[in-house]
Amino acid sequence: MLKEKINADYMSAFKSKNVVAKNLLSVIKGEIQTLEKNTGVETLSDEDVTKILNKTVKSLKETNASFPSAQTAEELFIVESYLPKQMTETEIITKIQELVEAGASNLGEIMKAFATLPADRKLVSNLYSSLK
Repeated sequence: MLKEKINADYMSAFKSKNVVAKNLLSVIKGEIQTLEKNTGVETLSDEDVTKILNKTVKSLKETNASFPSAQTAEELFIVESYLPKQMTETEIITKIQELVEAGASNLGEIMKAFATLPADRKLVSNLYSSLK
């Protein structure tokens, strides 16, 4: 499971004195534990952990856009390594075209279809708008 991999990587970063990875993974572990405590679940699913990771990626990208730094870039690389490979622009366009041919007539239907796929939602929205 994803949670166990994060815990193992945290211990590895701790032992190797990789401060950036240790601190980042510590924050992520804390968010996982907080969500587990708040929901009363003993172990979060990979889907829930992925949501936390996506939120972290979004925050790091916003920080990097405002204040670019090597540390933020390294943190982004670390977090993204736990996420499934994102769909390429070409794959997204192909999927949008398939959905439109299948009868999807608005952005809401398109976004609903992409909800479970590893794709950047903002990119999906922009590509759908440009294809219309």
